[in-house]
Amino acid sequence: MNKREEQRLAKLAEKNAAKVVKPREERAKKYDDTLKQKPDEDPELRDFFSDMRKREF
Repeated sequence: MNKREEQRLAKLAEKNAAKVVKPREERAKKYDDTLKQKPDEDPELRDFFSDMRKREF
């Protein structure tokens, strides 16, 4: 690569690094009113259900 291409790539990399991408969930909620709103998660319940997923029945 020549010097000009390197400068161009560096500028493009800085530009892309400055962009902030919102999580997909937030975008989906914005456009789809039928989605249920997630309640605030309780850490105790989250741990309980993660343990339940690990068990075999």
